[in-house]
Amino acid sequence: MPEAIKQKLEAELRQLEAELRTEIPRELKKAVAMGDLSENAEYESARNRQDYVRARIASLRKRLADLSMIDVTRLPRDRAAYGSTVVLYDCDSGEEVTYKLVMAEDADVAKGRISTVSPIGKGLMGKVAGEEIEINTPAGTRRFEVVKLMTIHDSNE
Repeated sequence: MPEAIKQKLEAELRQLEAELRTEIPRELKKAVAMGDLSENAEYESARNRQDYVRARIASLRKRLADLSMIDVTRLPRDRAAYGSTVVLYDCDSGEEVTYKLVMAEDADVAKGRISTVSPIGKGLMGKVAGEEIEINTPAGTRRFEVVKLMTIHDSNE
């Protein structure tokens, strides 16, 4: 797992935990001091934020746990997987496109970095050079031929 993604998630987690411990209780205390809670928009807003922050913290902790379980040494050396760079021939447009398969947090289509959980990313997983594939995307079915594949192992060697 790229260390930058882990650091980004951990930083967000620290910020949200601090907010949950200090800022939200302060806001709730201020809202309670205003009186009647049944019609207190500040109290309702602080409670909603508290619920959101708790859910986001749980989500970040789960994502970090999931990411820590990725064993790069077990990724395939001959098929597209996380970290692979795939050169494709777009059978419909006649153009060549290059994608690097990355985690959702690192995706940037403009830079050719697509998530392994995006429609095209999912369609590329497990493919080998020379294979022709059809991928269903929100814009319709696209047809590609895998021209070249470089796995995460090739780029680290």
